[in-house]
Amino acid sequence: MSKIQSINPWNGKVIKEFAPLSPGEIETKLELSESTFQSWKRIPVSERASLIKRAGEILRKNKEEYARLITLEMGKIIRESRAEVEKCAWACDYYAEHAEEFLSPERIKLPDGKKAKIIHQPLGAILAVMPWNFPFWQVFRFAAPTLTAGNVGILKHASNVPQCALAIESIFREAGFPEGVFQSFLIDSKATLSLLEDDRVKAVSLTGSEKAGAAVSGSAGKNIKKSLLELGGSDPFIVLADADIPLAAETAVKARMVNFGQSCIAAKRFIIEESVYEEFLKLFTENIIQLKSGDPMEESSDYACMARPDLASELYEQIEKSVELGAKIHLGGQKPIKGSAEFIPTILSDIPEGSPAYSEELFGPVATFFKVKNATEAIRIANATEFGLAASIWTSDLKKGETLAGEIESGAVFLNAMVASQPALPFGGIKKSGFGRELGRQGILEFVNAKTVYLG
Repeated sequence: MSKIQSINPWNGKVIKEFAPLSPGEIETKLELSESTFQSWKRIPVSERASLIKRAGEILRKNKEEYARLITLEMGKIIRESRAEVEKCAWACDYYAEHAEEFLSPERIKLPDGKKAKIIHQPLGAILAVMPWNFPFWQVFRFAAPTLTAGNVGILKHASNVPQCALAIESIFREAGFPEGVFQSFLIDSKATLSLLEDDRVKAVSLTGSEKAGAAVSGSAGKNIKKSLLELGGSDPFIVLADADIPLAAETAVKARMVNFGQSCIAAKRFIIEESVYEEFLKLFTENIIQLKSGDPMEESSDYACMARPDLASELYEQIEKSVELGAKIHLGGQKPIKGSAEFIPTILSDIPEGSPAYSEELFGPVATFFKVKNATEAIRIANATEFGLAASIWTSDLKKGETLAGEIESGAVFLNAMVASQPALPFGGIKKSGFGRELGRQGILEFVNAKTVYLG
C-alpha cells in the first residue's frame, strides 16, 4: 500500500505522510486489544465513566488545536470545527452521566413467580470504520458509548484524515484509558476486511457509503459478526402552506449548507407546497447568495471547499446528468476547476423522475426543489428514494405534522426544526441508509450481550 497522505483540500498541499501498518504491526495491535479487553471489561462502569468524562475535558481544553486539525484535513470552516469538538465533549459528558443507568440489570418477574434479570456485558474489540466528513464527531459518537460499555475500540478512519485519527487515540491515552482500549489503525480497505476475519474482532460499526457498507456488512455476516451501518441519506425538507415560511427558509439554508452540504443528515430535497413555493424559493436563494466563501481558517467564511477534488467532480457529474434529463439550474451549476475541491452552491428545480437529483444522495452544496400540490404528494416524493435516514416537516398544525411524521420512511423526523444528532437521541436509518442505532440508550446497548440470568 502507498503512503497515507494528509492533504489540505483548500490549497492542495500535502501536510504529512504516514506509512500504513505492516501485517506484523497489525498483529501486535490486535494482541494488545485482546489482552486489554480481558482486564478492561472488569473495570467498574463508574470508573470507565470517569475516564470518558476526562476525555471530554481534554477535548474542551484543546478545542482550538483539534478544530484546526479538522479544518486542515477536510476543509470544514473553523467555526464548524470548533462546534464539532464541543459536540464530542457533550457526548462524553452524556455517557459519563448515564452509563451506569443504561447498563444496570433489568429485573423480570415471571408469571410463575420466579425471577430473572438481564445483564449487559461487553463483547470485546469493536471495529469502527469511520468517514471524513465529521472526523471527530463520528468517532466519538461510536467510542463514548462503546468504550464505556466495556468494549475496546479499533478505529479504521478515512484515509484523508490520518492526523485526526491519531489525535483521537492520543486523547484517550491522555485521559487515562489503559493502553489498547482505543487504537487507530492506519490501513487500507483490504486490511480492514481482513480484520473482520479475525476472531478477536467481535463486531463492526461503519459510517460511510452504500458500497463500503455492503462490503463490510457482507464480510461481517460471512463471519457471523454483528454490524451497525449508518450510510447515506437523501433527506426531505417538507414545507406546507401553513408553515412559518421565513423561518423555514432561513433554517433550510443552514440545513443544506452545514459542513458545506457534506452531511448524511443535511436537508437535500426541498419539497414545497405550491402556494408558497415561489416565496420559499426566493427567500432560500437570497439567503444562499448572502453566504461568504473564503479560507476555512478565516472566521468570516461561511463555506470553503469540499473535502477532496474528486468529490467535487462526482457531484458535478450528478448535476450534469440531471440537467441532461430535464432538471433546471436556478442558481450556480458551474463546473469545478479540475484538481480543485471548491464548488459553487447550486439550486436545481423541475427535477424529473429517474434523474440523479430526484432520489440519489447529492453529498455537497446542491439543493433540489420540488413543487407539490398537497401533503399527500409531498409524502410520496419524500419516500421516493432508497434512503431513509431523516426528514423534517414544517407546518403550524403540529397534530397534522405528527400524523405526517408517521408516514415518512426514515429513522427520524423533526417538526419545525433542522435535523441534528445529539447524544440523547437514537440515531440511524432504514432502507439503504443502514440499520442499528447510535447514541441514546440504544447506542450503548448495540455492542453488548444482553444476557438472561434465570434465578431459580
